[in-house]
Amino acid sequence: MAGAIVPHFQNDAGVPTIEIGVREFKCVGATAPFDHPHIYIDLGDDDVGICPYCSTTYGYRQYLAADQTNPPGHLVPQAAD
Repeated sequence: MAGAIVPHFQNDAGVPTIEIGVREFKCVGATAPFDHPHIYIDLGDDDVGICPYCSTTYGYRQYLAADQTNPPGHLVPQAAD
C-alpha cells in the first residue's frame, strides 16, 4: 500500500466488533492518551482480524468505504505517526 494513506481505527466505545471497508489499517486502541502501540493489520484474503493488543475484532465489509465504520465513529482523523 505504498503511497496510500493507511486508515487508523480506535475503539473508545469498547465494542467487540468494528466493520470496516479496508483490508489494511492500523488499530490504535483508544484515543490518545489511552491508546496502545499503533499496530498495522493486513487482513489479506481474510474478512476478519483481531487486534492482539485490545482484542477488537475487525470485519471487512466490501460495501463500506475506506472512511466508514459500523458502528460509526471509529475512524481516527489522519495524523502523523
